[in-house]
Amino acid sequence: MLFAVSIENAHLYGDVIPSVYRLRYHGFKQRQNYDVPCYNGMEYDAYDTPATTYIGWRDEDGVVRGCARLFPTTRSYMIEQLWPEAVTAVPLPKRPDVWEASRMCIDKNLPPQRRRLIHGMILCGLQEYAMENGIDWMIGVMALPIWRSVFVRAGWPIEFLGPPVALSPREKIYAGKMKISGQILDAVREKFSISRAVLDGHGRGAAYVNNQGDQIRA
Repeated sequence: MLFAVSIENAHLYGDVIPSVYRLRYHGFKQRQNYDVPCYNGMEYDAYDTPATTYIGWRDEDGVVRGCARLFPTTRSYMIEQLWPEAVTAVPLPKRPDVWEASRMCIDKNLPPQRRRLIHGMILCGLQEYAMENGIDWMIGVMALPIWRSVFVRAGWPIEFLGPPVALSPREKIYAGKMKISGQILDAVREKFSISRAVLDGHGRGAAYVNNQGDQIRA
């Protein structure tokens, strides 16, 4: 099931937010060894607040297997505070129609076919949520190969906003502008063979059709 959850509607979803943090702990701390705050097998940081919205997918047992984080740029956000030098093409956004997207993670233990479907649904969920909530574009930071594999090859073009910033001698990140439009949403749906909306007005998943023509619950 695909969901859009915040502190305001979390009571409808049980322990979905802790499950998001557990997935991120496995993905970012255990697998990639990022220097991030952790507690009791959960990863979090200063941008996990009542202003945060999470887009994600959970399985039949209620375990989150894929997620992304959205945060309004009207509040102090990650790029603004940590890597402002990555944005030179435009002023750093502080607008209600621009949100920061970050912490995208999909469970590496899933089969490739299921990972691919969750990937497509999360991208569609980000687009749908943005269009439903007056978000014109999103801003994020990633390494160039990740931008290409996660977004560009999925049908979501990215406009880079400045020079690379070195996180380490081996890793550079770029700030990117992630445009929101019906045309991009249609391109992503076509790429992943998604036939209809994955989010409805209550954050519940809608049905979609995979490459084999099977209707599946998002």
